Amino acid sequence: MAGIPPEYGRDTVAPTVLAGGQPATGSWTSAAAVLAPYPDWSRVCLGVWVVRVLVSGASVAGPVLAYWLHRYGFEVTVVEQAPALRHAGGHAVDLFRPALEIIDRMGLAEQVAAAATGTDRITLYREGVATPVHIDLTRLLAAVSDRHVEIMRDDLSTILHSSTAATVEYLFGDSITAIGQGGEVSFARARPRVFDVVIGADGLHSNVRRLVFGPETRFATHLGAYVAVASVPNDLGLRGEMIVDAGVGRMAGLYGARRTGDGRAVFLFRTEAPLAYHHRDVPRQKQLLRAAFAGAGARVEALLAELNTTPAFYFDSITQLHLDTWSRGRVSLVGDAGYCPGPAVGGSTSLAVVGAYVLAGELAEAGGDPARAFPAYEAAIGDYVRGSRAFARATAKSIVPVNRLVLWAIANGARLASHTPPALARALGRLNRRGLRLHDSIAVRDYQRRS
Repeated sequence: MAGIPPEYGRDTVAPTVLAGGQPATGSWTSAAAVLAPYPDWSRVCLGVWVVRVLVSGASVAGPVLAYWLHRYGFEVTVVEQAPALRHAGGHAVDLFRPALEIIDRMGLAEQVAAAATGTDRITLYREGVATPVHIDLTRLLAAVSDRHVEIMRDDLSTILHSSTAATVEYLFGDSITAIGQGGEVSFARARPRVFDVVIGADGLHSNVRRLVFGPETRFATHLGAYVAVASVPNDLGLRGEMIVDAGVGRMAGLYGARRTGDGRAVFLFRTEAPLAYHHRDVPRQKQLLRAAFAGAGARVEALLAELNTTPAFYFDSITQLHLDTWSRGRVSLVGDAGYCPGPAVGGSTSLAVVGAYVLAGELAEAGGDPARAFPAYEAAIGDYVRGSRAFARATAKSIVPVNRLVLWAIANGARLASHTPPALARALGRLNRRGLRLHDSIAVRDYQRRS
C-alpha cells in the first residue's frame, strides 16, 4: 500500500476508522456527511491509502487476480460484459503443476479436483484406416507435467468466482468504454469512477487492450488453424473417453461432460489463409465449420448436425498475441488479453492463473505502484510466456496433420507414449524441461511470505 496522497497532508487524521474502504467503527451516516466534500477519504485507513483496482474479465485470470489482490488489502472491482457467469460447463481446459500450486494456496484444490472431467483415454480413428488407436492420456500427460487436472472452463470460473464473491465487487452486464490517463474509467452502464490500477483480464479479444494499446490486428499472429467447441448430446454415453476422427488438415472429437451429462464436440482444422468472419458472428462461424468438415464421415456429420440446436458454441482462430509490453501507465494486461499463446494448444489457462498470481504479488510488493510492479511482473513471467508461445507453435503444427505421414506419426507416437511407464515418461520429460515439460518450467514464488 502507498502512503496518503500529498493533497491530504501528512498531519491530516480521518474522523472515523476506515478499513478496506468501509467504516470499521463510528456512524456511517455521520462519517459520510463529514466526508461528503472529500470522496477519497473513504480510501484512507489509519494513514494508509487503500489502492483501488479495476479488473475487466470474470473468467479465470480476473477472479484469481481479484482473490489475491483482496488478500493483500487492495479494494477490487471486477467488471464483466456477460450478464452472469456461464454455467453450461464450457469446454475442457488444462491446469498444470504451477497453476495447481496456486489453486492449493487459494484453498480450492478439493473443489477443482472434484470438478475434473475424468477423461483419461482417447480412441483415435484415422481417415481411411479401419482399426483405431487407443491412447492412455494419464501416461501421455505424465511426460508433460508432474500434476495435471482437466476441468470445464465454466466450472473453474464458478469455483474461482465463489472464492471472491463475498469480498470483491462484481459488475456483471457492463463493460469499459474509456480509460483516462488519470485513472478515470467510463462504463457502458455504471457511472464513471476513478481507479489507481486497471487490469485487462478479458481474453484474446480484449476490450481493455483495444482501448489502451490499439486494434488486435497489430499484435495477432495467426497459427494457421481454427478451433470450435459445441455442447451436444452425449449420444454415445462417453464417460472418461474421447473419440476422435482425424484426417489431413482436420480433426473432430466428442467427449462427455461429467457434471452436466451432455457432451462436447471439438473441431480443429487448418487453413492456408485467415478466414473472414467477426468473432461474434456465430452463424458465419458455423457455416465455415460445416464447409471445413464436409465429407468427414458419419460420426462427424452427426456432430455437425447438432450445430443447429447447440445451446453453447465457441469458435476462434488459433492466434498468438505479441506485444512489446503488457503495460502502459496504470493499465496492464494479464492472461490471454496480453500474451495468448494460442487457444487449445498453449496451456493458456494455466498461464493465466500464474500470470494473475504473479501480477497480484508484484503489486503488493510495490505498494500498489504500477511503475514498479508492472516491469517486475513482466520480468517474472517473460520466459514462461515465450516458452508457451514456442510450445503452442509446435503443437499447432502437429495436432492438425498436414499430410498422411504426419497423421501416422501422431497416432503411433501417441500410442507409444501412452504405453510408456509413467515414471519413465516423467524422467524422459525432465530431459526436455523447456520443451515437452514447458508447463512445469516456472517456479511459483510464495509472495505471502514477503508481503
